[in-house]
Amino acid sequence: MNFKYYMMMLEILGITLLAGQFFCMVQGDAHYYDFVLREKNFTRLCSTKSMLVVNDSFPGPVIRVHKGDTVFVNVHNQGYYGVTLHWHGVKQPRNPWSDGPEYITQCPIQPGTNFTYKVIFSEEEGTLWWHAHSDWTRASVHGAIVVQPPIGSTYPFPKPDDEEIIVLAAWYKGNLRELVEEAMEEGSDPPHTNADTINGEPGDFCACSRDTTYRWTVDYGKTYLLRVVNALTNADLFFAVSQHNFTLVGMDGHYTKPIATSYIMISPGQTMDILLTANQSLGYYYMASRQFSSEDSTVTGFDHVNATAILQYSGNYTAPSSPSFPSTLPMYLDFYAALKFTKSIRSLASQDYPVNVPMNITTRMFITASMNTITCTTCSGGMDDEIVATSLNNISWVNPRIDVLQAYYRNISRVYTTDFPDFPPSFFNFTADEFADNMALTVLGTKVKVLDYNESVEIVFQGTNLLKGSMNHPMHLHGHSFYVVGTGVSNFNNETDPDEFNLVDPPEVTTFAVPKSGWVALRFVAKNPGVWFWHCHYDRHLSWGMNTVFIVKNGGSVETSILQPPAYMPSCDVPFKSWLKNKGSLDDKANQSG
Repeated sequence: MNFKYYMMMLEILGITLLAGQFFCMVQGDAHYYDFVLREKNFTRLCSTKSMLVVNDSFPGPVIRVHKGDTVFVNVHNQGYYGVTLHWHGVKQPRNPWSDGPEYITQCPIQPGTNFTYKVIFSEEEGTLWWHAHSDWTRASVHGAIVVQPPIGSTYPFPKPDDEEIIVLAAWYKGNLRELVEEAMEEGSDPPHTNADTINGEPGDFCACSRDTTYRWTVDYGKTYLLRVVNALTNADLFFAVSQHNFTLVGMDGHYTKPIATSYIMISPGQTMDILLTANQSLGYYYMASRQFSSEDSTVTGFDHVNATAILQYSGNYTAPSSPSFPSTLPMYLDFYAALKFTKSIRSLASQDYPVNVPMNITTRMFITASMNTITCTTCSGGMDDEIVATSLNNISWVNPRIDVLQAYYRNISRVYTTDFPDFPPSFFNFTADEFADNMALTVLGTKVKVLDYNESVEIVFQGTNLLKGSMNHPMHLHGHSFYVVGTGVSNFNNETDPDEFNLVDPPEVTTFAVPKSGWVALRFVAKNPGVWFWHCHYDRHLSWGMNTVFIVKNGGSVETSILQPPAYMPSCDVPFKSWLKNKGSLDDKANQSG
């Protein structure tokens, strides 16, 4: 062989290998998990009940990846009803097929079947979580996701000595699914929690729980990264550790400017990364959560029990008779403490983690989030019963007969309409104390908002006090993160409030609360084609209709278009005539708007 030729072949081989390595770095590693859904007995609060969990654990297994990895999760449903799973905070670029909300991007995984989700990680870094997205099943079907920095890099803060996952969740006595179904059929109030839990245990202040309280052992002088998940179905929480301070460094898979604090307030759906240094006297200290009730002060029917776990130091010392309780944990109705913490959060906005707030807004929306009533013709009280509902811009969402994604992708008609309004039907004093009797009535609909690819969107969510029901509404957007550029109490003023927007280092999140009798303004770029759910992360409000869907149309290339569906998706009950009618357009994957 000619020497020159030989050297050329070696050079080509080297370039090929290098390109292959680069491709692997860009694509990340692949990980595989098996999730088995089945009923298992659990004993809490002096009684035993059966509930659906993943791999026999509550909370469920932790998924661990590096930034940019891909995860395949094969879900085997051995339960007795259909379920879907959602990967909360994972953008799933171009891949709505594995996003998971029931009747939005898929139909349920039926008992005795399985479905493999492809979870594509991209920009996320920090703590996220996964949960069921079928009715209230996420109360017991959930777990944390840990997204480490890319291999070869590290955190934008001093590397902690170790980490601990803290999952805050709800506990209900009895069969939650049956209780919720009964309440929805009757138009009555869904069940409230009997206790909250920390890593599956209610803690020392709950009946029959002292022997199983969760314990975390730390070494004096070490710094720990606490990865906190609020998996509760319907409650914001304060969380603190006795005599220890926190430094908030991340939220919803994005880093924040370090915030020194003695407590956090975390809404359902949110995750937070906080640093804790074990620098107190050797002993036992309570870690405690307490519900933050943003409802009217006359509403007292929420869970007043404090969930606890124990932080205990390693070493030789005499254990105290009882751990000390965090004196910095705010009280149940401390709206000021909640707002003060929330308004302090800022993006890191560094060279390595820049902020890209959209400036040239092409779509502006003003969306009211309300408690409402609807007329129920099937409730036990009679034809003219008015029951509680919720709405966005006076539209109370109704799930379609098949999932919206399938209808959009296959161009199946009469499943949804594309007329979700950019503004409420009328403007009034949203936070007043009194309203006309008919103002609380809402209408049912399956209405979506369609966005062109790469549109810059600004949304102001305005809470209302209809039915005296003003409270926090943690709003969650699937498929995207967004910048919270402003928040305030009372009615949004479109002339003066935008002057105060933070366009320099606003927090980038996937879930953020519309405050009680207040508003929140957010911005994002619609650069992820697909069908994406917008909803309040209180399951009570989700069940009552505080939801909508954004459809982001394809861009002008393959790389900016929805991926083709997997070979198998859980089947829906689609009438044969509907499929026959649309047979000619099954392969039309253009920018349909329904």
